[in-house]
Amino acid sequence: MAAETKIGLVLAGGGARAAYQVGVLLAVARLLPDPHRNPFAIISGTSGGAINAAGLAAGARDFRAATVDLARSWRQLHISDVYRSSPAYFLKTFLHFGVALLSGGRLWKNPPSVLDNAPLRDFLERTVALADIDLALQAGALDALALTASCYSTGLSVSFFQGRPELDGWSRQLRQGVRDRLGIDHLMASCAIPLLFPAVDVAQRFYCDGAVRQLSPLSPPLHLGADKLFIIGLGNQRTSKEERRFSDRYPTPAQMLGHLLNSVFLDSLALDLERLERINETLAGSGRARAEVGESHLRRVDVLTLNPSRSLESIAFRHLRLFPPVLRFILHGAGGTNRRGSALASYLLFEPGYCRELIALGFRDAMDQGERIRAFLEL
Repeated sequence: MAAETKIGLVLAGGGARAAYQVGVLLAVARLLPDPHRNPFAIISGTSGGAINAAGLAAGARDFRAATVDLARSWRQLHISDVYRSSPAYFLKTFLHFGVALLSGGRLWKNPPSVLDNAPLRDFLERTVALADIDLALQAGALDALALTASCYSTGLSVSFFQGRPELDGWSRQLRQGVRDRLGIDHLMASCAIPLLFPAVDVAQRFYCDGAVRQLSPLSPPLHLGADKLFIIGLGNQRTSKEERRFSDRYPTPAQMLGHLLNSVFLDSLALDLERLERINETLAGSGRARAEVGESHLRRVDVLTLNPSRSLESIAFRHLRLFPPVLRFILHGAGGTNRRGSALASYLLFEPGYCRELIALGFRDAMDQGERIRAFLEL
């Protein structure tokens, strides 16, 4: 009897953009013959995608209910649930930075970050039942969940995973897989964008956002036994005519930071996917599904990738008014309230109006690809 094909779900990082993934997952639940059965044996997430991955894994015994719960959380999410944004907070923070800089850190040490995401910890503790991951594993509804973070101390990309007893950790160049009982600290570490959010202590080592130095974002689910990969990315390669028209102007600080975030969150996934496709083509040309190259074990891995059909930057630009007044003022000063700087806003705009539109876009994009998705999931 042929072994059951194990499908791995890869949820990329991207801050508030991760709301798009929830729309795709809602559509997948709609397409399933049995919407309560989880089709993804292995779930892997990074940064904002880690939050969705954890919620989905915790609710894996009822896939449809888990996706509905995720959608409800994102549709009700506000910036105040993720990071502090009051005028008093920013006044204190900028004063803190100024005194620390002018005194060389003697009078006041540098603050740990520009933004304080303590509200996110409270939100996750209320909404993500991480203790239910064990129940999903025991019920056979899940094989493994992996959350990736980047270690300041070692420079390694670390994928913390909780899964079936027979699954082993791994160690490769600049990356490793570590078995652990996943908790809020792992989630917070995976979401800790450097400078913007504070580093997180996990087992006496400090970690930041998992997209940083993540050279192979597709490797965790493959190490954990996935035969196929369903990837929900958050990048869109289309450039509008208006964006091209402004391309010859000197970049604003917000545009520079948005460009940096795009590089961190989007580039490594695109490059790793390109590498996997080349391996598949090489194996197909040789007429084999597997091959040994030196110490490497190569195998064909079928992939389905979904990315937004529209620019998330342009959607964020239309919702800039949703930022609190103090943040709009700061973004305006940094050039973040024009089209060129809207990439930064697309990562930070945790507000219902924006998130709901991304969820709706994800749902439409997935339903438009319904036949491909059904075929890939072998429904």
